[in-house]
Amino acid sequence: MKRLSSYFVLVFLAFLPFSSCIRNDFEFHGGYYTVQADDFDDQGWKEYVSLYISHGRILSAEYNAINSSGFIKSWDMNYMRMMISRSGTYPNAYTRIYTGRLLETQDPEKVDAISGATNSWHTFRQLAAAAIEQSRLGNPGISFVSVSRIGQ
Repeated sequence: MKRLSSYFVLVFLAFLPFSSCIRNDFEFHGGYYTVQADDFDDQGWKEYVSLYISHGRILSAEYNAINSSGFIKSWDMNYMRMMISRSGTYPNAYTRIYTGRLLETQDPEKVDAISGATNSWHTFRQLAAAAIEQSRLGNPGISFVSVSRIGQ
């Protein structure tokens, strides 16, 4: 019996190096993946997520929005002042928090909402999930997706 179990251990160890050749269907392809909302929201912003993926991990993430002239939401001081007075947060803060949590968890579903930025959180999770899916498909470049917004 002892000899038989030793045999199975040896066979297992012999095939162990080949196990890395088996492709995982949920494997990330390395590269940059950007997903953008296909339309502007009611405030005039079009949100996007860009991910850099290497060796099966998200190594960097950017989340922001642009308006029709290409201006970045996190740079808009008037919008920041208005938003912080109404909701207690602003784009340059919550976008960094959401992307930081994505880098920690590697899963957009595990990123919790920040009070005052719930709509953006909802969109962020959809865009991040779509970017991850693009990496699984090996489809680099910019993709556009329809996002569902809270209250619509």
